[in-house]
Amino acid sequence: MSFDDLPVEVGPVFEGERIRGKQMYVELGGPKQEKKFELVRVVPSDKIEDGRVTIIGPDIPDIEEGSNVPWGIVIEMSGDKLEEDLESVLERRIHEFTNYIEGTMHLNQRYDVWQRVSKNAVKKGFNSLKFIGDILMRLYKAELPIVEKAQVTIYTDRGQMEAAYNEAMEIYEARDAKVRGMTDEGVDQFYGCVLCQSFAPTHVCIVTPQRTGLCGAINWFDARASARVDPKGPNFAIEKGDAIDESLGEFSGVNEIADSKSLGEVTRVALYSAMEVPHTSCGCFEAIVFYIPEVDGLGIVDRNFKGSAINGLPFSTMANQTGGGKQVPGFHGIAIEYIRSKKFLKHDGGWNRVVWMPSSVKERVKDDIPADMVNKIATEQEVSDLEQLEAFLKEKNHPLAASIVAAEEESEEEEEEEYGMAAAGGMPMGTMTMSVPGAGGVGGFTLILKNAKIHAEKVIIKRMDAGSKKRKK
Repeated sequence: MSFDDLPVEVGPVFEGERIRGKQMYVELGGPKQEKKFELVRVVPSDKIEDGRVTIIGPDIPDIEEGSNVPWGIVIEMSGDKLEEDLESVLERRIHEFTNYIEGTMHLNQRYDVWQRVSKNAVKKGFNSLKFIGDILMRLYKAELPIVEKAQVTIYTDRGQMEAAYNEAMEIYEARDAKVRGMTDEGVDQFYGCVLCQSFAPTHVCIVTPQRTGLCGAINWFDARASARVDPKGPNFAIEKGDAIDESLGEFSGVNEIADSKSLGEVTRVALYSAMEVPHTSCGCFEAIVFYIPEVDGLGIVDRNFKGSAINGLPFSTMANQTGGGKQVPGFHGIAIEYIRSKKFLKHDGGWNRVVWMPSSVKERVKDDIPADMVNKIATEQEVSDLEQLEAFLKEKNHPLAASIVAAEEESEEEEEEEYGMAAAGGMPMGTMTMSVPGAGGVGGFTLILKNAKIHAEKVIIKRMDAGSKKRKK
């Protein structure tokens, strides 16, 4: 297909292009916008004006350079072989196809969509967001011939996109609900997705009935439909094989696929653990499960949470640690829908191990949290630091409270023992504090040696005279 009539080039070579803040002309959606979305609908042919792109709100000439604007996009399609069940599959390809466009960057999906258009693209003549709609329609028809007609509506006005956004959220929920009654044990095949390998080369997303893809946009039904319609596309069937460890969610067939698709970088994958050989993470995950060593618990933070999580780190910092196709115990990318699953962190203790999450996420999945745990999991509304978190967990009698108290008592006993040994005139091991004054006895610093063994024949402390560089004993 030719794109010679366009001001920028189009092709897979531009996948993975990063547009930094200083390089962008406009940011569409993203973390600065509360509501953003992308939606594909299959509609009757007579409802479509093929090739039409409508913009509701300001276009590039009306947008100040460096601005962030609301973003919503609805692509309506028709074709004799198109079915409603394919909507989410087609929708997920927006990510891939948008990244084919020189000078654009697309991240995430559904209600987390985040795009940028570069200054260089605008200088080349990319002076309307209609180009995005036009290119997407061309690529859909070229790559997926079952798409016969299409039209696009783009929203950049917050008020006018409200109704379309609400409709999109209802559709997403209906899709997710369809798979909730299924179990991983009830199927012989899982599905894989490598759509994000342009950003995370060693990442392979494993989609099961009880583990939605990290992006939240592809469930088991979606992946199956995609693999059938486009056998050479990013989704493919995985024979489960033998259950190596049912608690971990480790299967021989999954390990073989991970090994093959990651070119040997990942040889084992646990589907139900964030701590032991966890599933790799791309960059489109909706949330992160993170380990909190101070309480031996797990926290959850989603990409829409503002500020820092209970461990003092914002989502963006943890995302850099988590993403890129890495397998990082204690930093695990997930979909919000996976939180609802009966397999959620099964090997790690499930909900009995969760100690903190944003109030917005907790409210969203509240009905899927065990009733006896709902009030035992803290949010930003109850605690703001780890000390408060420990107190909260003990007060609410969280399943981890007993181990926290035991650890504190053990620490106190060790300190008492060390103090007693020091008082008796010996310092073979433990904690020792030394205060070293500054010039004239003012200021200075304190040395605290923890769990140290010290053997010295002599200790010499030298003080520098405040008025000269000459040192005195």
